Amino acid sequence: MKIYGYCRISTREQSIERQQRNIKALYPTAIIVNEVYTGTKVEGRKEWNKLLKAVQSGDTIVFDSVSRMSRNAIEGFELYKDLYEKGVELVFIKEQHISTSTYKRALNNNIQLTGTAVDSILKGVNDYLLALAEQQIKIAFEQSEKEVKDLQQRTREGIETARLNGKQIGQIKGAKLITKKSIEAKAQIQKYSKDFNGTLKDIEVIKLIGISRNSYYKYKKELTQELGVTNE
Repeated sequence: MKIYGYCRISTREQSIERQQRNIKALYPTAIIVNEVYTGTKVEGRKEWNKLLKAVQSGDTIVFDSVSRMSRNAIEGFELYKDLYEKGVELVFIKEQHISTSTYKRALNNNIQLTGTAVDSILKGVNDYLLALAEQQIKIAFEQSEKEVKDLQQRTREGIETARLNGKQIGQIKGAKLITKKSIEAKAQIQKYSKDFNGTLKDIEVIKLIGISRNSYYKYKKELTQELGVTNE
């Protein structure tokens, strides 16, 4: 039986290390699975899909919070039930009340029927307890989804306020965006690339400085223009 820790961030501004620390603090042997720069839905999450194929009955998946599993209420609840039915334990550090161990207790702690007329009442109580447990799970995913919608709404309102105040929204067409990352990347490209001051090929520089191919060639083109370098 294996324990997996699933960590996910949606933007470069977020830190995945906090999630890793929280999981490792409670489950030191957890196999950490990192997913970076994803949307709110499960679709398109390559590492998550790999994990779903690898996980087996008796295994455990640990999340820092329910939002790391899904920020879509319907999708999240269905995924929760599918994994539960496969025998996979789900642990949510910040929402322990919806971990599968709690759900399992709601299923197993049914009041025993007596074989008398009272059973109709007892069955109603059991059904109510199960529905209550499922409702708690749904509420957790719904809250996670609401947080995304609220953030999107605040962003839209902030952009509209800035626009009404005459501020430039977004990058001016044709303008080159200069960031700390681009400055550092260009300095490394100039240092290591054989087309500038170095001896390495493009693919070697990409691996060395750890950026994507698209970013590398974008920065290299800009650098060539800035330095007036011509590649014969």
